[in-house]
Amino acid sequence: MFGKASAWIQRNLPTREQMERSRWIRPFASRVLRSELWRFTRRSVPRGVALGMLVGIILPFAQILFSALLCLPIRANVPVAALTTFVTNPVTTPLIWVLAYKVGSWMLRVDAATIVAPVNSAIEHSEFGDMVQWLTGATLVTGFGLVVIAIIASAVSFVVSGWVWRHIVATRRARRLHARRAAVLEGQE
Repeated sequence: MFGKASAWIQRNLPTREQMERSRWIRPFASRVLRSELWRFTRRSVPRGVALGMLVGIILPFAQILFSALLCLPIRANVPVAALTTFVTNPVTTPLIWVLAYKVGSWMLRVDAATIVAPVNSAIEHSEFGDMVQWLTGATLVTGFGLVVIAIIASAVSFVVSGWVWRHIVATRRARRLHARRAAVLEGQE
């Protein structure tokens, strides 16, 4: 399972050279392309995952740019943050937005009986006025839901990626120790 995932990540992960050539990142390239932001460490990877989830869910555009720039102050891994923004894509975005509307309406206690104040009394009783009322109310509720979902998903992904990182490191360490013990036992015979 990890083989296919790592192969996909290797293919889709933006390289430093690609980021350097990007016209959007070029003004910030000296800061964004610092080597410590591109190392895979136990602290930078979970930060990158959490930041990518947060930016990917909240922002509908320029996600990689904003995630790369936000990696600077929190010293998160830039490639991981950029890759994690792909959590929102044409397949998942509608699902996330529907869930965000449901979460927002549940938290704000908005239901079909809630009446939004009319935008203008002249269009108060028209279909257009009803649509504008619904759209503005739905937009605010969905926006609130997106922020809530992004914060929760970011926190959960931070914890889970930290656990996964520890598991991967522990597994590699156990394999190395097992190989050393086998070599020592083989040398004793």
